[in-house]
Amino acid sequence: MSTDTEKARRSDLHQAERLRLLSSTERDLIRLANEPGFHRWLEQIKSIGGCAHPIYLAGHTTTRDAITGEVLRHYDTSEEPGGRMPLRCRNRRETRCEPCARLHSGDTFHLVRSGLLGGKGVSDRVQLHPRLFVTLTAPSFGAVHRASGPERAVCRPRRDGGSCEHGRPIGCGQTHADTDPAVGQPLCPDCYDYVGHTLWHASAGSLWNRFCHTLRRHLATAAGITQTRLREHLTLSFAKVAEYQKRGAVHFHAVVRLDGPDGPSSPPPLWATPATLAGAVRSAATAVEVRAPYSPATGERVIRWGEQLDVHPIRSEAFGGSTAVTDNAVAAYVAKYVSKSVGDSGGLDYRIAAYKSIELAPVNSHFRTLMAFCWRLGGLPELDSLNLRAWTHTLGFRGHVLTKSRQYSTTYAELRAVRDEYRNSDDVAISTDTTVTESAWRYVGSGYSIAEGEIAAGIAEDLATLGEVRKEIRESREDGY
Repeated sequence: MSTDTEKARRSDLHQAERLRLLSSTERDLIRLANEPGFHRWLEQIKSIGGCAHPIYLAGHTTTRDAITGEVLRHYDTSEEPGGRMPLRCRNRRETRCEPCARLHSGDTFHLVRSGLLGGKGVSDRVQLHPRLFVTLTAPSFGAVHRASGPERAVCRPRRDGGSCEHGRPIGCGQTHADTDPAVGQPLCPDCYDYVGHTLWHASAGSLWNRFCHTLRRHLATAAGITQTRLREHLTLSFAKVAEYQKRGAVHFHAVVRLDGPDGPSSPPPLWATPATLAGAVRSAATAVEVRAPYSPATGERVIRWGEQLDVHPIRSEAFGGSTAVTDNAVAAYVAKYVSKSVGDSGGLDYRIAAYKSIELAPVNSHFRTLMAFCWRLGGLPELDSLNLRAWTHTLGFRGHVLTKSRQYSTTYAELRAVRDEYRNSDDVAISTDTTVTESAWRYVGSGYSIAEGEIAAGIAEDLATLGEVRKEIRESREDGY
């Protein structure tokens, strides 16, 4: 008997020794796999797409017949692993949660595409309406290093050399790849207009709103009618997305569409052609301006668009459009950038709480200087309305990444509702007119343990791969293979 006891003791010691040799992740994996609700937990994480930072709720919901009081459906998290239910974080930023960003990009694709081809409650007549893909940029705030390309072999060639008033070269004869950290950095930080850059970002939303008003006025002028009567003839609809350049400046990509007075279901007047719209866009972009709040420290600042303006008509693939600027190409382009943020250009995707955090931020010197100017200008009483300190991490830009006019197309909320209805289509349908639902939920946590995060990342990768395979199969079927 003592021999058996000694063997058991040695086995326990060997097992403890083996556990000590494992990493913390491996030990947590063993713990997680031995949990009684492990398989149900896997189902939960798969149902939220392997979200990188889920939100946990605890509570219950009960649906009763409004007349008889009979319980038709009941759900309680007390029976779930850990007594809680995970939900997606729904963060659009790829740097924060790739699975949720992928889902948000897909929703954006359908939101933009339905405004170009119809569907999702939008009339398919929009395919025949004048539509443009417009890119509006920020002005130059100083020379920066540029990546080389087919049209530019050298960064900034200068035949006669030369230097600025601070003694730095005003040219660059090097060749920079897209990944070169020098791209986007000023040739001379002392010459760069950091105040102008910061105030332009803070006023970009106002500049866009003023541009839309000016565009309507120029359309009315082109038609020979007053602006107050323009609404009787047509409606201007748009969807735009903001993108950060390597220099840290935002520019806008926008789909602009002309509809009839009743919206997408009505045709615009005959005089409203793509050429008329393009001319009005160019003249409005040149004419529009807003003024930043005055401060003795910054002086008078007039905010305008940059000289680079791209305007392209969108060709419908349904009518044999073969150019690069087609319905699906534009929708995919906008969807690509909606999951990006300043973090993808080398900045931060979290708020700055103190000036000391700027000095310690893992960013390049150009972005650090921009953040410092945001913080310092945000302390001026005259610029308090710009709320610059709250938006220091975005270099002063306060706008949403994607905005659209009300009549352009559907909404994110409607797309999510349709997806939820599809996922719950296997459940027994219950009429909301004759039922009463009682719910009580509370927040109980977020995130993962080390092992949970590893497994969730694997689930997200598998689902992404499965999505790519399905996409390839669908495209091959459309091509007739």
